[in-house]
Amino acid sequence: MPIDQTLAEYSDWAYAAAALVYFLALIAYAVEGAFGRSRKAARELVAAGPVPIGVIEEPARRSLPERFGRSAVALTVLGAVLHLAALVLRGVATGRAPWGNMYEYGMATMFVAVVGWLVLLRKFDIRRLGAFVMTPVVILLFLGFTVLYAEAAPVQPALKSYWLVIHVIAAASSSGLLLIPGVVSLLYLVRVRHEGGAPSRVGARLAPADTLDRVAYQTTVFAFPIYTFGIIAGAIWAESAWGRAWGWDPKEVVAFVAWVVYAGYLHSRATAGWRGTRAAVVNVVGFVMILFNTFFINFVVTGLHSYA
Repeated sequence: MPIDQTLAEYSDWAYAAAALVYFLALIAYAVEGAFGRSRKAARELVAAGPVPIGVIEEPARRSLPERFGRSAVALTVLGAVLHLAALVLRGVATGRAPWGNMYEYGMATMFVAVVGWLVLLRKFDIRRLGAFVMTPVVILLFLGFTVLYAEAAPVQPALKSYWLVIHVIAAASSSGLLLIPGVVSLLYLVRVRHEGGAPSRVGARLAPADTLDRVAYQTTVFAFPIYTFGIIAGAIWAESAWGRAWGWDPKEVVAFVAWVVYAGYLHSRATAGWRGTRAAVVNVVGFVMILFNTFFINFVVTGLHSYA
């Protein structure tokens, strides 16, 4: 199928626009995080007791930082719409699943991360973490458009399989979702350090430690089965394409090591009662393995997956 270069160009424009909107959202999140008062603090202020007339109504009005926070969420939604448009246009332009190279894979992964973040916003009072979550998204999208960019083209013959849809979307979805608990676990360590006698301005403005712990754990619980399915689907595809399900290729090995780390994290939480700092460290190690496998293995180490 010939490549529709016009649609491919529109996809690039939508990608760049999404990255710009995410950057603006990052700034708005940062303003609320730096200058805003948490919703809990605002409620406590209202319930604190008698105050002069005119002051008691102040918390009911949205403060300027809170308006920045709400605008940040709106910008994130707009960015996600543009992001989805970039993916769809790329797929239509090439006539295939839009994750056939590292540029497209990164685009899909970051889209899942943003959607996951928006879903978590509806469940947890964590909007003030937005700047920390959006920072890696913006950085990775920027690197994708500058360092990893690839012209719209057919995939290599080795990737012409329906498993490209099944295996890669599972890998991209789980990796995007696991970005969130990776970042949140890092923030948990900062918060615990703040509460443990090493106060910091950043730690003081983060969500409570138990909230951060629950966000990291519940997101990992959801993402881990998808990651597991991605590994299994990859083994089935390898059996079909290369005549073996497992060949100790560097990407296979690191993916399995990351799986073991996350499995250990979930198992220790369920059986040994690991919570807090130890669990957060394990979760961060798992996410570092995901990043290592996505970038270092693909570009530095030679293996059967190097074509991506």
